Order: sequence, then structure tokens, then C-alpha cells
Amino acid sequence: MSQKDNGLGEQALSKLAEMTLASQLDEVEELDVNVNTDPIKLVQGQVDSATISGTGMVMKSDLRMEKIEMKTSAISINPLSVAFGQIELKHPTQATAEVVLTEVDINRAFNSDYILKKLQGLEIAVEGNQNTIDTQAVEFKLPGDGRFFLQAYLISRPKGESSKIAFTALPEVSLDRKTIQLKDIQYSQGEKVSPELTQALIEESSELLNLDNFNLKGVNLRIQRLNLEHQKITLLAEADVESFPSAS
Repeated sequence: MSQKDNGLGEQALSKLAEMTLASQLDEVEELDVNVNTDPIKLVQGQVDSATISGTGMVMKSDLRMEKIEMKTSAISINPLSVAFGQIELKHPTQATAEVVLTEVDINRAFNSDYILKKLQGLEIAVEGNQNTIDTQAVEFKLPGDGRFFLQAYLISRPKGESSKIAFTALPEVSLDRKTIQLKDIQYSQGEKVSPELTQALIEESSELLNLDNFNLKGVNLRIQRLNLEHQKITLLAEADVESFPSAS
């Protein structure tokens, strides 16, 4: 097999991988898959590694990744499966990944219908009185000091009185390495409304930042390290790849 034929084989496999990955996404701005191998290994279904790079990827409605970079270790595939438009793994493999989330995208997710509906009709005790609270909007910020800032704008029923709660929290990786938990809550406003509303916001934060939201089919991500910068979160992760993501 010539080097040219090998290049064409890599390109065809890379293109197939891009198509199957793209079929899982609601939106994607850019997606690139590079398969690295040599001619003999390719015929035998052996791939040295595969690199997946994507920007502007929306896995679920209103939940967007600014960037993902993933690189696998060696992959063993069934060569015949490629002829049928599939990439079938003979054995699971490992990968490393870097996921970047922006302040803007997390804000959009917090204010999606899905999340805001869960923050309506909250029964909360304020100064000894039971109140029903609706959350109108949530503001999420990454000020660059290693903490999250969360502020919620509230309306009480039935009077329609407006108020807000604001606090900062220290994020840490959960024990199962699947999500980010918040601790060391420090209020700047609305402490009397807590702890029920605070807990609701903390739970929604953990749900939004759960790596299960960003998993492709057959890929199981686990957070290794969390890096916080101004307006940006970077999650460094490892992954078990049980099967190659497919359209089915």
C-alpha cells in the first residue's frame, strides 16, 4: 500500500468519524477528527491514536462547550464495520480530554427554560414565614479569583415583591469525578432567603457542570483537574471509550 493510499484511508476514516460525531450534536461550529496510523496497521484495523477537536458544540439544548480536545490511546477496530458506515471497537480504550466552558454559555444554560422551570414555586422560609418564590433570572460569573459568583432575581407570591440573593462559592471536583460541587458559601446579599434557595442554585450548578451532559455515546468522562480563569472554566479529564460514538 502506498503512502498516498494510507493517507486516503486515514482521511476516509477521519471523515466517517466526523460524520458520526456531528450526528449527536444539536449544533457545532467546527469539528475535526484526525486518525493516525500506518498502512499495514490500517488494513488490520489498528489505529495508533485519534484526535477529536471541536468548538461551539451543543450537546443538549442551551448547553454549549466552547472547546473540546480529546486524544485516544491505540484503538483496535473491525475493518469491515467501516464499509457499513460504522466504527466498531474491538476493545475499549482510554483517552484524555480538555473541555472549556465560558461564563456566557453557563449563563445561557442557567436561564434556559429547562433550568428556570425547576427554580419556580420554591417553598422557602424567610424570617420565620413561609414564602413561595419564583426565580426570574440567574446571573453566573467567573471573576477570576478561584470562586463562582451566583446571583438570582426573585419574585414572591402572591404579593409580587422582588428581591435577590447573591453569593460566591468555592468549586471542587466531586468524589466520583463527574461534576463540580460548591462549598464555602459567602453571601453578599439575601442571606435571609437561604438556605433553601441557595441549595437549589447549588444543585442546579452541579447538574449543569456534570460531565454526563457532555459525554458522547460510548464515552465516559471523569474530571482530573479544574482550572478557573476570568470568564472561563477548563476541565481536564480522562475518558473510558467503550465504543466509538455513532449516529444510532
